[in-house]
Amino acid sequence: MKKIFLLFFLLAVLSKAGVAQKATHTFAFGDSTFMLDNKPLQLISGEMHCTRIPRAYWRDRMRMAKAMGLNTIGTYVFWNAQEPEEGKFDFTGNNDIAEFVRIAKEEGLWVVLRPSPYACAEWEFGGYPYWLLKDNDLKVRSKDPKFLKYYHDYIMQLGKQLSPLLVTNGGNILMVQIENEYGSYSNDKEYLDINRKIFREGGFSGLLFTCDGPSQLPAGYLPGYLPAVNGLDNPKEVKALINKYHDGKGPYYIAEWYPGWFDSWGSPHQGSNADEDAKKLDEVLSAGISINLYMFHGGTTRGFMNGANMSRKEPYSPQTSSYDYDAPLDESGNPTAKFYKFREVIQKHLPAGETLPAVPAKHKTIAISNIKLSQKASLFSNLGKPVIAAHPLCFEDLNQGYGFVLYRTTLKKAVNGLLKIKQMRDFATIYLNGKQINVLDRRLRQDSAQISSTAPNAVLDILVENNGRINYGPYLTDNRQGITEKVTLNGEELTGWKMYKFPFTNIAGFKYVANKNTTDLKAALYAGTFNLSAVSDTYLDLRGFGKGFVFVNGINIGKYWKIGPQQTLYIPASWLKKGVNKIVVFDELKGGHTQISALDHPVLNEVVKD
Repeated sequence: MKKIFLLFFLLAVLSKAGVAQKATHTFAFGDSTFMLDNKPLQLISGEMHCTRIPRAYWRDRMRMAKAMGLNTIGTYVFWNAQEPEEGKFDFTGNNDIAEFVRIAKEEGLWVVLRPSPYACAEWEFGGYPYWLLKDNDLKVRSKDPKFLKYYHDYIMQLGKQLSPLLVTNGGNILMVQIENEYGSYSNDKEYLDINRKIFREGGFSGLLFTCDGPSQLPAGYLPGYLPAVNGLDNPKEVKALINKYHDGKGPYYIAEWYPGWFDSWGSPHQGSNADEDAKKLDEVLSAGISINLYMFHGGTTRGFMNGANMSRKEPYSPQTSSYDYDAPLDESGNPTAKFYKFREVIQKHLPAGETLPAVPAKHKTIAISNIKLSQKASLFSNLGKPVIAAHPLCFEDLNQGYGFVLYRTTLKKAVNGLLKIKQMRDFATIYLNGKQINVLDRRLRQDSAQISSTAPNAVLDILVENNGRINYGPYLTDNRQGITEKVTLNGEELTGWKMYKFPFTNIAGFKYVANKNTTDLKAALYAGTFNLSAVSDTYLDLRGFGKGFVFVNGINIGKYWKIGPQQTLYIPASWLKKGVNKIVVFDELKGGHTQISALDHPVLNEVVKD
């Protein structure tokens, strides 16, 4: 009897799972719509990235997507997350893209995969791994054989993870994007076709497509493959554009529709009008066009993985750690007013008799007051062994991707004049005999400072931070970090350098002393602990601090900068624990920190004049 009951139970479970997605499907392009099992399918998709969401919350965010009415998840895959060092692949933890896709299937969601491998996405170097820059002659996004070999090897590994999950293999990945907004960069159709061949060799046997902005599309599409459009939401214009480059027919797909925007350091918090967005969404869905909301849920760019924009007209502009994007689901996964307005629109377009699932409850939050920072580790007391060279070496030549490098030389004579750092990337704090005397900010096109010492043998230190490699535009290939050329004083080059590496991949090995509440402005780590009887999401308040990053329980939760607009760092409950929690705050600009607090709400819209 027990065996019979178990059999019926298993059959019931399998039957329920099959309601959302059967074991096998066909997926094809129709003349005007996508066709799933020979029936029209309108993709109502939302973008999310596994690397920007704590793994413990992946399923929660997907259930929120279902509750708003989405049937598909669009997702980039970041090469530099999957292969952080040459030949060393990581498909574990928050980088487990295959599990992210499998969870989407379990929740009844299709996936549009965007491995590209160039992603943009306000992500460091547009998703390219830093180690490609070790070869100064290698050209990314080109037919350079050296680049294509690395690209090929990566896609072969990615294919092993994801090709079994294609809809043609019984999975839920409907189609795969090759390249990304290539028309904004170049127009080499042979290079695009090489992309296609690499993806095919990697096992991506299903439907392929490209995506570009309206003006970029003629240069960026690959003849014979679907040209999706980004940033256009006029239904007539969308159809006319795709018709022009796809043999006079669809299907029609807006691969990136922007109901929000990203934030950059020092600029106001970005947003959009929810009522106007909802109206546009209704127009697009009424026209039978498929759409991907970029972003449905942005999450957080953890660690040092934020990107930066720069063009010939605009200065270098790094992005914040918060990738809230004013999206329907906010940074910490809670529904906004925009979420509910979009839900109302999508509900109107459901087949007769269908209803949306209930919206899950908001996440609880807590405030944590007066966390004592009782220990301090000065960077200058933890220098380690230097790399010695006549001329400064950039990060890549030092075999370092992210973080900081301290450059040190001795000025043999008394000095008074202009110190100039040619091609400094991206933020430098200058010390003379251990005293902070100036900062240089690439955003502000600063590269020089007056220095003076009446005594010989003054020690000059320049602490340089990678503030985020450019992820979009013509300077994508010019992305080496640190002091990339030379340092001069009154026009004469300074030589004889010691370079101390601080990649901060972790914070082990630093020597701490008791924090005595001094106002010393030397860069330092401030450590403490706090106890929790229960865990919930919280937001670390960095107002009063200068510039740096924070580790909580060994996880780099992101960067902060006093200029805003982001003034808090989101800490998910899943990264906290009952009992003792450890926190380490690095500040490169300000000192004297003895405590820190966390709020029960974010502060993302507070710009401060520096």
